[in-house]
Order: sequence, then structure tokens, then C-alpha cells
Amino acid sequence: MAFTKQMPVLPVDAYTSQDWFNREMETIFSRTWQFAGFVGDLTDPSDYITVQAGLNNILVLLDENRQMRAFHNLCRHRGTQLLRASGKRKKLLTCPYHDWTYNLGGELMAVPERKTQFPDLDLKTLCLHKASVGTWRGMIFIHPDPDAESLENWFGPMEPYLGPHQPDKLVEYVEGRSRHEINANWKIIVENYIDGYHLAHLHSETLYMYAHRQQETGFVGNHFHFFEPLSKDYLDGIESNSPLPLIDHIPKDKIGAYVPMLFPNLGLGETESSWSTFYVIPIAPDKSIVEIRTKVMPVSDWKFMAQEWKSWNFFKNFKGDKYGTGDPDDPLASGDFVVEDIYVCEQQQRSFKSPYFAVGATAKDLEQSVYQYQRNIQNFIGRVVFDEG
Repeated sequence: MAFTKQMPVLPVDAYTSQDWFNREMETIFSRTWQFAGFVGDLTDPSDYITVQAGLNNILVLLDENRQMRAFHNLCRHRGTQLLRASGKRKKLLTCPYHDWTYNLGGELMAVPERKTQFPDLDLKTLCLHKASVGTWRGMIFIHPDPDAESLENWFGPMEPYLGPHQPDKLVEYVEGRSRHEINANWKIIVENYIDGYHLAHLHSETLYMYAHRQQETGFVGNHFHFFEPLSKDYLDGIESNSPLPLIDHIPKDKIGAYVPMLFPNLGLGETESSWSTFYVIPIAPDKSIVEIRTKVMPVSDWKFMAQEWKSWNFFKNFKGDKYGTGDPDDPLASGDFVVEDIYVCEQQQRSFKSPYFAVGATAKDLEQSVYQYQRNIQNFIGRVVFDEG
């Protein structure tokens, strides 16, 4: 008989404690590749974006030669952040505090009142601190360490487990971009994402298009991979049943849902008709933000409308209301699986306050991914602490 690995691996403090959260910011998010956006977010020289990576705020820009560069977003004078959020056509980087100015290569170019106030200052010694930046499958990633492990080494072993999707042949559905503030620890959200047990239950009225009992899962290093085929009735009429135009470069024998979680906090949703990123951003021990961006086929609005009309015959019998309450304010009657997930994540976070909270049992197959993810977090933090010790 196979031995079932039981949860919890991590203590309740891992989901509620500020000390734990601070440790994760230092040992996980400051030491791993972090999603920064799509390659298309930077189109012209001097376009820039900023992203938080653990303890570090990183700016990414295109220089005059359209080369992507990354720097720590802090002035070398007294540490003020140089840039906010994102923007375009910033030919020089000027600190808002004292107007120290850098070029797009990170070199310090000008210091106000230099002759009188900093007569011995060598500008070359105070260039911006570099960070690592790279692209993979149409996405931009950054790492606070300028000599970080290559993206190819970090993500390469996952390639055989990803879908046959080609994101560069798809276009972003900008109207579908969403941002969710969730009152739950970031790990609760990730654990829900990789939990195979809840799919047929919580999402019985929203994700019925997939054969949840045939899911194939596993880990490559710390990265989680997941695949499940389409349900037979959905697949048999897929050309009409899909609510969006099908991605035309996916072979029929490869169609299905590929839903990996790239360590530590980036999910991909690769389906028959869309390709999405699910980016989990830690804010506080009990608060996170999830940003979802989606790419689809580059076809006309008319084709999207026509496909939606055709799919009505398949979806008309599913109401998206788990308990049939008809209550428009009930998350479980929303017809939206993301809303359902947010609801249960927040409910679990609330339960951590109870002295009666405990994990009563662990599914022998469908929750083992959650067990292993907790173990990976524990090992990753422990390895960093050990290496430093």
C-alpha cells in the first residue's frame, strides 16, 4: 500500500506571521526569477516597467539600441526610487529627490551643484546597481542578482510538460486583464491553484469542460506541472462548443488544459482557446494580489461573437450556480471559477485564527501536490539559510 504523505508540512505561522512573510521576501522572492510582464509591454526605446521582487524594486527598460536592461530602482545618492509603475519615452532617469540623473545604461551623468557640494565625486563609481533580465515564451523575467542562474536553466526542465502553445502567435485580450485583491496568504492561493481534489467539486458548475479524474501532475524541481484532457462531450463538438476561437496551432491529440505553477508564484493557463498568466503577488501575511492576463487568437471581433453564439448550445444547460441559490451576491453562484477560488482561499485564511483549526486528512493522490509544494517551500527557505550559515 502506498504511503500517503500528510499535511501540514508548514505551521499556521507560515500563513499568518509577519516574521515568516519577511523571511520569504528575503529567501524566496529576492532569490528567484520573477515575472515582470509581456515582451510587448516594452515596444520603444526608453519604455520601462517596474516590478517588486522580494526586498527589491527592479526597473526594466529598453535602451537606445532596443536592448532590454534591468537595474535596482534606487538612486545611488540616498536610495530614493527613481521611477514609478510604468511609462514611455524616459530618455534619462532622474531622481525626483535631488535630480541626480542617469542614462539608460545606468551610468550617473549629472549631479546638481557637483563642483561645490561633491567636488571629489567620481560619477563612474555610482552607476545604478544591475539586475538580471531575460525573456522566455514571450514573457519578461527579472532577478535581483546580476549574476543569477540563467532563465534556460531555471525553466528549461519544464519545457516538455508545457502545452504546444506559441504565445508569440497570439494577441493579448486587453479587456480581459484582471486584478484581484485577496485576503489570503500567497501560499494559500498557490496551493489552491495546484490542488487537484477541488476541481470536480468546487468547480462542478464552472469547469465541467475538463476531465478532472484524468489529470496528470508532478514536479520538476520546484516547478509543478499539470495536464487534464477535455471532457468527452465537450471535445466531441469542440469546434462549436468552445466559447472562444480555437488556437489553430494546437494539434488535436495535444488539446487539453496545461496548468503549471512555476516556482514560486507564476501560474500558466494553457487551454484549447487561450493562454494566460496567473501572477500571485505577496502583499502581507494575509493579503495578496493576483493579476491575470490572457492571450487569444488574432481574429476579428466578428469571429469572437460568432464563436460565442455557437457555444451557447453547449453552455446553456450549465447555470454556474453550485447550490442553485440564484443569489447574485453569492460567490458560488457567480459562474466564475476565479471568484469561487477567491472565496474559499479567504475562508481558509480566516480559519487560521481558530484554535480548532487542523488539517484532518490528506487525499492520497489529489492533494499530494499541495504537500509537496509545502515541502519545497520549507526546503528552499532552509537551503538559503543553511548556505548563508
